[in-house]
Amino acid sequence: MIVVGIDPGIANTGFGVVRRRAGRLAALDGGVIRTRAERTPEHRLADLFVQVEELLDRHSPDAVALEAIYFGQNVRSAFAVGQARGVVLMAAGRRSIPCEDYTPQQVKAAVCGSGRAPKEQVTRMVQSLLALPEPPTPDHAADALAVAICHANHAPLRSATLRAQVPDSRVA
Repeated sequence: MIVVGIDPGIANTGFGVVRRRAGRLAALDGGVIRTRAERTPEHRLADLFVQVEELLDRHSPDAVALEAIYFGQNVRSAFAVGQARGVVLMAAGRRSIPCEDYTPQQVKAAVCGSGRAPKEQVTRMVQSLLALPEPPTPDHAADALAVAICHANHAPLRSATLRAQVPDSRVA
């Protein structure tokens, strides 16, 4: 299974690509998609869309996992994140790639065992879980890798749960 994790934003969208095979995780790619501040919002979103499409085409993922919007005190920033999320969802939808949302607390709990883990601990755990020689940077890329790890570890459990809930039509 290949998962693209996304930490969305209009200025900086973090991405992390993780492969899960035989219970082992490996980082395939990670970084940040940046858009230029002097461009209008519609052009920044178009630029983001093109780069996300290239990322999805390059890795052919089985799923895209996104960090859910956190509505803190900055509503304007939450709207920009929502627009970036929409661009990612559209790029994935055009390729019929399933998407899943995870709250920051779910991601931290999946990676560190605690939904209240500090950012530095998340980065160190991502480094450890993916056996990276150095901590992933910048923060947006580390966060996106954490989101991908969260989904890669949850997807098999979710599939098993769904199979258990669907009645077997062969049983009379």
